[in-house]
Amino acid sequence: MSEKIAVLYVDDEINNLNSFKAVFRRDFNVYTAISGEEGQKLLRENKIQVIITDQRMPEMTGVEFLESIIPEFPEPMRILLTGYTDIQAVIDAINKGQIYYYLNKPWDEQQLSVVIKNAHEIYRLRSENQRLLDELERTNRQLEFLIRQKLLS
Repeated sequence: MSEKIAVLYVDDEINNLNSFKAVFRRDFNVYTAISGEEGQKLLRENKIQVIITDQRMPEMTGVEFLESIIPEFPEPMRILLTGYTDIQAVIDAINKGQIYYYLNKPWDEQQLSVVIKNAHEIYRLRSENQRLLDELERTNRQLEFLIRQKLLS
């Protein structure tokens, strides 16, 4: 892997943010935010590929954060972490936050690493598909132009 995967972790508990950064900073380009608002700011300033957020935060829940960023940042893969088993949060995360994966706290380092890498692979494949679709559309427009030119002459 030539470039590190850019991962944003949003959690209102500073100890969780510090632990995440300590564990994953060698493998990933880690960004951390203590609130959804700070997370939105980091998304505007950096090209983030994978977003991980805690569900229970004071200003906005993880699902509310994920839902709020979809219009501006639809591409990053989303992972929801929670210390609580809340089936409604899971349903909301899937339906509203468009999450890729749901994990319980405390997270298992190896499992989370695999989930991040798998999420990034989906991100990469989607980006490549979009690039190929754009290229195909451009080629089709060129062909249509050439056909019109040929018909006019």
